[in-house]
Amino acid sequence: MTSASVAGPAAVLVFLDPELEGGRVADASKPQLMATDQGATRGDGVFESLLAVGGRPRKLQAHLDRLAGSARVLELDIPAEDQWRRAIETAIREFRGPQAPDTAEAPAPADELVVKLLVTRGVEGEGRPTCWVQASAPGAAGRRQRETGIDVLLLDRGYDSEIGERAPWLLLGAKTLSYAVNMAALRYAHHQGADDVIFISADGRVLEGPTSTVLLAHLETSDDGQGGVRTIRRLITPQLDSGILPGTSQGALFTAAKAAGWELGYGPLEPKDLLDADAVWLISSIRLLAPVNHIDGKEIGTPELRKQLTAELNALYATIE
Repeated sequence: MTSASVAGPAAVLVFLDPELEGGRVADASKPQLMATDQGATRGDGVFESLLAVGGRPRKLQAHLDRLAGSARVLELDIPAEDQWRRAIETAIREFRGPQAPDTAEAPAPADELVVKLLVTRGVEGEGRPTCWVQASAPGAAGRRQRETGIDVLLLDRGYDSEIGERAPWLLLGAKTLSYAVNMAALRYAHHQGADDVIFISADGRVLEGPTSTVLLAHLETSDDGQGGVRTIRRLITPQLDSGILPGTSQGALFTAAKAAGWELGYGPLEPKDLLDADAVWLISSIRLLAPVNHIDGKEIGTPELRKQLTAELNALYATIE
């Protein structure tokens, strides 16, 4: 495959191959996956999605670590980290095509690229996983939602918050290819005129979005001890032991927020905590921070406060590599 044209390819595929440094570039316009691959027939596999900005993947180590963790849960033997890194470099280079030399200036906001790392259990009977990297342009909806905000529905996920400990075979802490339920939830929300979903457990705990992590913020004022008033900013996310996927973006943002003086908290959270928050976001590696305007029709905070807090957190997130 030749380098990307001016218009660029729809997608670039790079299959990991231990005999080819940088992987094997494949034609994304032609069939590449065997019909008997268990990723296609059973959704048996794991994946990661990350954003590359200006040709540089963000939070790469965190995504590689989570991919390895998901693979261990599914008992998948995946290639070493260095092979993934080389294949990612190849996919980004092939997609972007000839570029001007890197400069110290920040890349244009439009220079974003979605990079997916995918692993299936492979063709049934062969005992060898299928592994590849896909590079493609991000959709317009994600950028629009991070700029204008989203309306969200609360949906019952159908099990309690302790099911992950009782039933580890449900793979609740792994990022698997089995996303049919998540996509069905999003379609349901769209039919109801909403943009996204926050799942609630059967025992009333806030969990996560179909493709995102939940964040909420509270502002509190207190005496600063010198006759003035100080504002305490608190950022909160649901507990990981409730059977949700650890968010790489949430983790990185928490680190940056703590350094900036924010207080941090981890659930347990109930729906009323969301409704009473000064701001709520769904955060993910591709869409980034999407402020929640309404939950089940109820406005969260005020437009001015949502805009202010979103700008503050976006500034912190921009410092993350």
